[in-house]
Parts: sequence; structure tokens; C-alpha cells
Amino acid sequence: MKRPLIILTGPTAVGKTKASIGLAKALNGEIISADSMQVYKYMDIGSAKIRPEEMQGVKHYLVDELEPDEEFHVVRFQQMAKQAMEEIYAKGKTPIVVGGTGFYIQALLYDIDFTESNEDAAYREELERLVAEKGAEYVHNMLRGVDPASADAIHANNVKRVIRALEFYKQTGEKISEHNEKERAKESPYDFCYFVLNDDRERLYKRIDLRIDQMLAEGLVEEVTALKNRGYTRDMVSMQGLGYKEILDYLNGECTLEEAVYILKRDTRHFAKRQLTWFRRERDVIWVNKNDFAHDEDKILQMMIDTIRERTSITC
Repeated sequence: MKRPLIILTGPTAVGKTKASIGLAKALNGEIISADSMQVYKYMDIGSAKIRPEEMQGVKHYLVDELEPDEEFHVVRFQQMAKQAMEEIYAKGKTPIVVGGTGFYIQALLYDIDFTESNEDAAYREELERLVAEKGAEYVHNMLRGVDPASADAIHANNVKRVIRALEFYKQTGEKISEHNEKERAKESPYDFCYFVLNDDRERLYKRIDLRIDQMLAEGLVEEVTALKNRGYTRDMVSMQGLGYKEILDYLNGECTLEEAVYILKRDTRHFAKRQLTWFRRERDVIWVNKNDFAHDEDKILQMMIDTIRERTSITC
């Protein structure tokens, strides 16, 4: 029998946090964050991290668990989320995955296999030497020669992923793009509902701008200054997050605060657009358009509960 899993996602600033608490209370659930930034300590304002009082007693996992100099990627998310799910199941509760990182959600929901074959250190070093000598574009063209689909999907500047794709091809003789496609076609091992909360674009963009203004009022610049003073730098995964890299550029004298805020608002809107594009490509999703419910949160929650009752064996 498949075990239960609820997913609540959607673009940044759409209102997932509040909706997730209502859902957790209705389902006797606990929440796992599928957010690439909220997992980090000391990064509260820029990540729009849920505050303890907002949790209303609902336990949250993958929030405040890593130091900012630790790497967090899809494989680590999958491992940590599965561990959290086991804890939740052991209590007889339902895990609710909440967050906007679509790739993380997909990896967990369909149990995508990221098992790496043994590393070929010599080949990797050779590729790294080629990048240093001839540039990222040269190695990206090597990838295009053996796996055009991966070359289209991976930007030339993402050297780690380009090298990994070449390494995978050398070790297995299989294109990593084809391997990933097979993994994505898998059936989910869970009894699940996958909700995408959405709003009309104009309203969403206004919410984004308002949220960023609020972050600044709450001390975003001071938060990034404190991180910088702790020795956290732009080359760390955590400091490349929206809100952190822009303010860091301002602190490093590369732009004015006004320019940093303009870039942050613009790039956050672009990010929301990319999130929606991702969710539209996903299968098995249930779109929850806030307009259809006149933005009435109680009606939205009731619709989700009714859908869970209809489609799953989860009691609520």
C-alpha cells in the first residue's frame, strides 16, 4: 500500500506558508520545507523563512538545519526529506511538502535515482584542466558532441554539471539526459495530491515587490552584512540565493542600494515566472487559482481537503 504524501507548491510570494498551516492542522500533518534557502541558519529575512509563531505548533523539517557554508542540492534534499518523512510516518502523521523548488519536489515525489557511478578522478581532473586552459565553452561543446539534449539543458557556465554529464557518459555509455528522462517517467511510490497555488500575474508581482520592501524594512541589509562579517562569501551556494547576492553586491560597492533592490525585484519576478513554467510541465498537478475562490483562504483550504478525500486514502 502506498504511503500518503501531500505537496503544496507555487511561485514565490503566492501565500504557501499560511495555506500549509491550515492543511497541516486539517490532516494531522507535519511540514517538510522544499525550499533551497530556508534550510540555512542565519538566513531568515531574505529567505522569507517561516517564523516560530507562524508555525502554530506544527513541526517543520529542513528549516534552520544547515550552516551557510554547507552545500545543499537535490540529492541532499532528497536524503534529508526522506529521513523526515520516516519520522512523520512513525508518528502516524502525514508529511506535507511545502516550497517552490520544483526540481526538489519532482525528485522526492517520483523517487528519482541520482545514484552516481564511481567517480573517475583522472577524467574529472582532465576536464577541469581543459576548462582552465580552453574555457567552459570548450568543454560544453564536448558535451554537445555526445549528448546534445544535456548541452541544451545545462548552461555552459554550470561547469560542475557539464563535467558530471560527460563523466556519466564516459562511465556508462548512456546519455545523462536519457537517464533523467527515464527517471522522470517513473510512477510515484506515494498516495499523493500535488497542489500548485497560483494567482494572477499582476497581483503576484505586487506581492513580490511588497515582500521585498518588507524584507528591507525588517533588516535584510543588516542580515547580509552579518553573514558577510561571519566570512560567508559570494561563491557559496547559500549566498547565491535571491536577496543575498544582490545585497552582497551593494555591500561590496558594485552597485547602489537602489540598483540592488531594482535587480532583486526584477529577478524575483523572473524567478516566479520560471517556477510557473516548471509546474505547467509537471504531470499530476492540481492547480489552485486563488482568483477562482475570490481569494477566500477558507474556501481554498476546503477545496484542497475535499480533493484529498476524493483522490487519496488520507483521512481528513
